[in-house]
Amino acid sequence: MNEQAVKQQLVQLSRSLFERGFSVGGAGNISVRLDDNRFLVTPTGSSLGRLKEEDLSVIDADGNVLSGKKPSKEYFFHLALYQKKPECNAIVHLHSTYLTALSCKADLDYDNAIKAFTPYYVMRVGRLPVIPYYRPGAAEIGRDLAAKAHEGKAFLLANHGVVVCGSDLQDAVDNSEELEETAKLMFILQAQNIRYLTDAEVNDLKNRGK
Repeated sequence: MNEQAVKQQLVQLSRSLFERGFSVGGAGNISVRLDDNRFLVTPTGSSLGRLKEEDLSVIDADGNVLSGKKPSKEYFFHLALYQKKPECNAIVHLHSTYLTALSCKADLDYDNAIKAFTPYYVMRVGRLPVIPYYRPGAAEIGRDLAAKAHEGKAFLLANHGVVVCGSDLQDAVDNSEELEETAKLMFILQAQNIRYLTDAEVNDLKNRGK
């Protein structure tokens, strides 16, 4: 897929996320790896529902703007993950309702905020490590994401939102949607006696892939 096609896809998928309530106002940001040294990033302060292809930021691995508008102030943690996860080619950061609600809970398991109870969560995401709270834009977010990069493909930012990786943009969006639905189910079931998947069942799913 050439650069222009990637820009078109990013605008279309971002609008879809916005229109379905995964993002509101100017919240959230998305990036895509274009090649070894160039990354496409949504502009700072932009709404995922009102992006224009010509405004999308193209930056290099050092964060220098090559074209388009100024990138999201959180571009640095995208770059930190790309550096540590070569298999990651797209990143979606959302303040979606249920995952953000989950991120505000005081009793989170920081090793894995959602214990597996559906096969789709396991196949799409697997586990959800938590990054401690830092103010939005703080350098510590990128530092901690880089340190935990090997632990999974999605990360919950305490009192903030979620960061989700994918093999490409469509994959990252699909992973984000499945993760938000899992968090929604978690809240629906919180007063119920949940049957969690066993370790053997989880391992079977991991061995089969998506």
